[in-house]
Amino acid sequence: MKGLKISIIGAGSTYTPELMEGILQRMEALPVTEIFLMDIDSRKLDIVGGLCRRMAEKADLKAKVVLTQDLDESLRNADFVLAQIRVGMLACRILDEKIPLKYGLIGQETTGIGGFFKALRTIPVMLHIAARMEQLCPDAWLINFSNPSGILAQALQNYTKIKTIGLCNVPINMFAGVQSALDDRDLEIEYVGLNHLSFITGIRKGNLDLLEAALAQGVQGQGMKNIPLQGFSKELIQTIHAIPSSYLEYFYFREDKLAHLLEEEKCRGEVCLEIEEQLLKQYSDLTLAEKPKELEKRGGARYSEAAISLVNAIYNDKKEIHVVNVLNQNALDFMEADDTVEIAAVIGRKGVIPVPVRNFTNQHVMELMKTVKAYERHTVQAAIHGDDEEAMKALLIHPLVGDFNKAKACYEEMKQAHKAYLPQFKF
Repeated sequence: MKGLKISIIGAGSTYTPELMEGILQRMEALPVTEIFLMDIDSRKLDIVGGLCRRMAEKADLKAKVVLTQDLDESLRNADFVLAQIRVGMLACRILDEKIPLKYGLIGQETTGIGGFFKALRTIPVMLHIAARMEQLCPDAWLINFSNPSGILAQALQNYTKIKTIGLCNVPINMFAGVQSALDDRDLEIEYVGLNHLSFITGIRKGNLDLLEAALAQGVQGQGMKNIPLQGFSKELIQTIHAIPSSYLEYFYFREDKLAHLLEEEKCRGEVCLEIEEQLLKQYSDLTLAEKPKELEKRGGARYSEAAISLVNAIYNDKKEIHVVNVLNQNALDFMEADDTVEIAAVIGRKGVIPVPVRNFTNQHVMELMKTVKAYERHTVQAAIHGDDEEAMKALLIHPLVGDFNKAKACYEEMKQAHKAYLPQFKF
């Protein structure tokens, strides 16, 4: 049997030991013979890659672990490509979070105008990776959890020929939160939305419908460590008739969130920079040969569970159901067929088949999804073509922006600040 080659792009990320842990946990199911760790940051690649090699040696993994800065070398003949890139690194994230505050706008990594600029920087790079895959490993699967994952999937799934899945750890955390609140892991949970704009809209146990009882209790999904959480009231949950993901706090509590961000001494990107350096110091310890628990502070919990379980489902044709970012293909009749949505899908060797959601009636969820999908479509066009007009159309639609004067002024400053990473735009 041919051995598997797994390539991790952005392997200098402190999340990478999560992925290595996932591979090691599935050594029997996945005949991995080559793991290529690729990054453009040689310092981080050496430190993180060194820890990953020690983890593999400790587990007696019979696979070659290669560290490289050469994208083509990492992709050549790969079977699975896992992407977790951050164009402009944390320095650009900090700008995404801090500049908008000057204009009374929320600065956040994946949503609003901050997430918008991350998309502008990242989409062209992901399309380049996909183009190289078409040449060097055309049969490989790209599993992407670079942010903003949903918008990147919208671009990749509509403008490339590769097989690709968008992934996020929000769904798995939301499921865990509901299962914990109801003290039952054997639940049928309906999950509908876009990446970081998602809802649990149904909970069943056999013939029992548990959604109404959960809404009455104010049951919530598990929050993300990288969001300052305040929680949703029972009244809000009952009003929208769904359990929202924690990222929707930015939509439903805009003024509170903005006030909190303005009061913070450090933005989340600055905190992450400190956590990252602490982790890199730990990873440099040559006696360390396992993922440190401190990584959970970075918000990376369950990434290995989500990512490597997808690899396992595809390679071993398990036909498992996972929540992923996939082309709608009419699974949701209120969205377009070529809209990328975040819903349950059957994962196997032949592909990703979204599970249809029939008789869906939640108007609030439908209307919010369609609005934000319009924003995502304009964002993809702006990123591909370097189109200022498309960019402004996107920002005027987004529920966290909208105001033309604020959007225009903030857009111009952020565009200049990120000039080095926006070669598709005119300056």
